[in-house]
Amino acid sequence: MKITLGVLAREIPDSYEMEAIKAQAILVRTKIYKNLQDHGSDAVMTDAFWIQSEMEEAWGIAKFASNYNKLIKAWRNTEGQVLIHKGKLAHTPFFSLSNGSTRDGKEVLGKEYPYLKIKDCPLDIEATEQIQTITLDKEDSEMLDVEILSYDTAGYVLQIRVGEEVINGEEFRNNYHLASSCFTLQEYEGQIRITTRGVGHGIGLSQYTANKMAENGNDAEKILTYFFENCELREVADLVRNTRLEE
Repeated sequence: MKITLGVLAREIPDSYEMEAIKAQAILVRTKIYKNLQDHGSDAVMTDAFWIQSEMEEAWGIAKFASNYNKLIKAWRNTEGQVLIHKGKLAHTPFFSLSNGSTRDGKEVLGKEYPYLKIKDCPLDIEATEQIQTITLDKEDSEMLDVEILSYDTAGYVLQIRVGEEVINGEEFRNNYHLASSCFTLQEYEGQIRITTRGVGHGIGLSQYTANKMAENGNDAEKILTYFFENCELREVADLVRNTRLEE
């Protein structure tokens, strides 16, 4: 439990509403069980997590106990709950902030996920981190010849040419430590100005909108079923029991 709470602590702001944190807890639990289901005894925990000292550094020692208890409450109040689609554990990606809508899973991942569809997140546009700008020196030879080749439906970069190499938008984002792969390029005084919108990959649940929904009285289930179309909450014990019966 300590590790899963450490994942929660690292992944979602401590100031967020309880129902948003509960929704996040369900996503984390679903991912854990899906990993076990897909890989069995070879499953490895790959999510980064905070230990107590990192939580204290992020929150301050004075707030550690109250924030940690908040995470415990979210985890226990959703005990055993997972997100499923047509009887199977769902793929449950999440991110901090969209550019105003989430992305279509198939466009990004190249695989059909019927529940990962474009969802409007108009309140995300109002966030202070919505638009960020960095500049890169054109003396970096890679940046002398760069061109965006394609965008997805939600406005995120799918492919970009850097010199003679074509890479996807997420790879470019990671290479240059951008907030998002929703970006534009502009030459400016011998530099390349990159303006991003949103924070994160844009697939699945937007934590910012999830928190706004919680502030407006929506519970964790309503939040999750908004972002993950035609999915439902189930007890993982029931899911395991039904799987065994089918075998």
